[in-house]
Amino acid sequence: MTLEPDRSFARSQRVMTFFRVALKNILRRRLRTSLTLCGVALGIGAFVSLVGFSDSFEQQWLKVYVNSGIDLAVVRGTFLNTTIDESVGEKLRSMAGVSEVVPIILNLIDVTPDINAVFYGWPNDSFEFSPLEVFEGRRFGADQPEIMLGEVLADSLGKRVGDDLVVQGTTLKVVGIFRGGAAFQEGGALMPLPQLQRLADMGTKVTGFHVRLRPPDNGESARDHVQRERRLIESALPGLKAVPAAEMASNNQGVVLIRSTAFGVSCIALLMGALGIANTVAMSVFERTKEIGVLRALGWRCSRITRLILLEASILGLVGGVIGLGVGWGTLRILASIRATANVAVASIPLLHSVEALAIALTIGLVAGFIPAWRGGRLSPVEALRHE
Repeated sequence: MTLEPDRSFARSQRVMTFFRVALKNILRRRLRTSLTLCGVALGIGAFVSLVGFSDSFEQQWLKVYVNSGIDLAVVRGTFLNTTIDESVGEKLRSMAGVSEVVPIILNLIDVTPDINAVFYGWPNDSFEFSPLEVFEGRRFGADQPEIMLGEVLADSLGKRVGDDLVVQGTTLKVVGIFRGGAAFQEGGALMPLPQLQRLADMGTKVTGFHVRLRPPDNGESARDHVQRERRLIESALPGLKAVPAAEMASNNQGVVLIRSTAFGVSCIALLMGALGIANTVAMSVFERTKEIGVLRALGWRCSRITRLILLEASILGLVGGVIGLGVGWGTLRILASIRATANVAVASIPLLHSVEALAIALTIGLVAGFIPAWRGGRLSPVEALRHE
């Protein structure tokens, strides 16, 4: 009756011994191990912070649409490279499923040699004002040389209500300062649509149209309703695209550029961490060749030697990943405290994102340690014992 508990105890003792041997080998060259952990931590930290920032950037774009209740954005071509004649708005308004249509202009303008900002051109009765709080001054007039500044941009420029702001040779009166909406809006400016058309030399062109739809029919889901109206608009207006809000937020050029940059930089940093682990494990195997020969002579099988070396590599990856989570969290905290990025960066790491980062760190350790582990496991006991 006591054989099974004895076997379990012996098995657990072997496992503990296995881990102790692995930890002893890792700690044998502490400087090398520390440098390897730093490399992995920087790679995981870059992944966590850059991907986290790109996710926050996407969420801010989505916030622009969700807060204003926008169902579809009608554009031609890509979001940041599109112009449509303003008269298309009348065709959209005549469609049965469309409730409200707002022509908009989105333009990146140099306000000073050091500051550029996104300028939005809206009609003064646009429903997109709803999520904004004008805490100083008022809205702009229908077609007046006036401008409203987001709180972040107003502080950066040192402007208050009543001041003049010269933009591309045109003098505009600051009539309001607002907050709310999304970070891009607080760091940008709002102008009457006709004023921005003249400023950008667009004539009667606009960037696109933001569309609110009527409520769906009974039994029709919101998603199916949006997709149906999307098809109707694209059928009625050939050459134009009606893009749902979530898709517009995730696939516009700004988000794609930041996401691609984050992915590219993260891959380079992770590759450097993987090379660090591979180098550390390979050197460890080389320096312990005779020791591995002794273990083989004592009866350790090739597979056990391989598992030992892979365990060392995976521990390096996992510990480096945990440190990297701290590095990434600290980086996001710094970004969240800087005025320019405070409204975009979120100083927290979602649980799923943390699990992904640790899984990547563990995978890096296993992949980087595979070849050294394979070579170590194939060492002949006789050749290993002869090694000097």
